[in-house]
Amino acid sequence: MVLAKLAAGGRIEGETLAGVDWAEAELSDLVLIDCQVEDAAFAASVLAGGRFERCRFLRCRFSHADLRETTFEDCRFADPAAGASFAFCRLDSARLARCDLTAVRFEGCDLYDLRLEDCNLTGARFARSSFGRAFGRKVEKIAAELVGCNLDLADLSGVRLPGCNLARTRLRETDLSGADLEGADLTGADLFQAIVDEAKLAGADLRGAEVSGLDLRRLATYQDLKITPDQQFRLLDAMGIDVRPE
Repeated sequence: MVLAKLAAGGRIEGETLAGVDWAEAELSDLVLIDCQVEDAAFAASVLAGGRFERCRFLRCRFSHADLRETTFEDCRFADPAAGASFAFCRLDSARLARCDLTAVRFEGCDLYDLRLEDCNLTGARFARSSFGRAFGRKVEKIAAELVGCNLDLADLSGVRLPGCNLARTRLRETDLSGADLEGADLTGADLFQAIVDEAKLAGADLRGAEVSGLDLRRLATYQDLKITPDQQFRLLDAMGIDVRPE
């Protein structure tokens, strides 16, 4: 009976889905609520437009899956052994809110207009993944929102997120080396001990952010950086400048 509902546009609630062959399944607009999915290999699966609420994905791998415009709310992808894996998936305009994505790996994924809201991405990796989309031969646009997320210890080295929204995001000890964050909204973010070698922060808005230890000399760009008066002392201290009252 449950498998009969596993179809495009289907709706399943409160079930455990184990031993299901998800490979190349055409399941656009599928709705899963309060379900547990176990040992699933979403290989070339089409889940575009799907909605998943309060679901748990145990030992799951997404490979070449179509996840465009999918919504995941209050879902858990974390696993005691390893985080979930998304390899060469399309996540254009997907939205993940309040999800546990600890140690998740995004490898070679299309992430244009991805929205991550209040998610736990501790230790996440974004290897060879892009938040951009080509519009013609010479025009590329980059769009993403990573708002209120925990990206502590994540690997965002080389990522390109210029002009994107990363407000209130934790980036403690995050590898941002070579990242392009020019013009990004980093208001209220936590950059304590972030690795920023050759990162680009020109025009970024850091007002209200934790900037202790942020050495501007290690950045590739920082002109027109927006900060508040009280932040300047922490930035100068990180550069080894001793600021004393007159």
